[in-house]
Amino acid sequence: MQKKSLKITLLFVFTLGLSACGLLPEATDETKAWSDSKLYAEAHDELTTGNYDKSIQYFEKLEARYPFGLYAQQAQIEMAYAYYRQGEQAQASAAVERFIKLHPNHPRMDYMLYLRGLISFNDRVSALNFIYAQDPTERDQKATRMAFDGFKQLVERFPKSIYTPDATARMQYLLYAMTQYEVHVARFYYRHNAYLAAINRAQSLINDYRDSPAVEEALFIMMNSYDKLGLKDLRDDTERVFKKNFPDSKLIKNDNNKNNKNNKNNKNTNPWWKIW
Repeated sequence: MQKKSLKITLLFVFTLGLSACGLLPEATDETKAWSDSKLYAEAHDELTTGNYDKSIQYFEKLEARYPFGLYAQQAQIEMAYAYYRQGEQAQASAAVERFIKLHPNHPRMDYMLYLRGLISFNDRVSALNFIYAQDPTERDQKATRMAFDGFKQLVERFPKSIYTPDATARMQYLLYAMTQYEVHVARFYYRHNAYLAAINRAQSLINDYRDSPAVEEALFIMMNSYDKLGLKDLRDDTERVFKKNFPDSKLIKNDNNKNNKNNKNNKNTNPWWKIW
């Protein structure tokens, strides 16, 4: 009898709960009656004032309700930018790639290529940071290369774009970052007596970035690595190339001074890659 009463009580409570839910007012969507122009204007205003979450919500509603409308493509562009400003690199990148795939001939393609580069640039790249604070051999260079490739596509496809000058400047910065990374890795191998690996890394840098200032140190590492391996002919050949291209190089002099200093006082605890 008690069990039956308990079941009846539970059923009553459950039924009452369902009834109460039906009595609660449903959440209203303020945008339900908005036109596409109204929805875009509100989304754009939220974006301009820095309310990125709200702007993204409005842009998503606009694209869902009016996928072929006048503002749909512009909404996709601005939504990608909103994700970028919000610091959501993955979502921003996905939005850009989707737009590029869907609208390869869009008049604002130059901007989307520029934004693609910016997303990767701000995601990981900081040449000065990795030189000052972190062993560069531990960093992932994927974002650096992605940013460089994004800007490169912009420069090659739209040389007269208003975004091209800034993209070119950022490419120079990125090129410095990439070549410094390769030099540091070659140094890392050299310091750990992996001379063949150091040679291969230095040679790769020279082949891929032959106009980079980092070639000087790459040749220097190769020369010393050949010397350590006892490959005198290759060492001499590399030295001739080194002296021909960098007759006033201070690397040899600095290296000698550093060796002399280390022989006198071996208390320097700075990591090898921290040059300042």
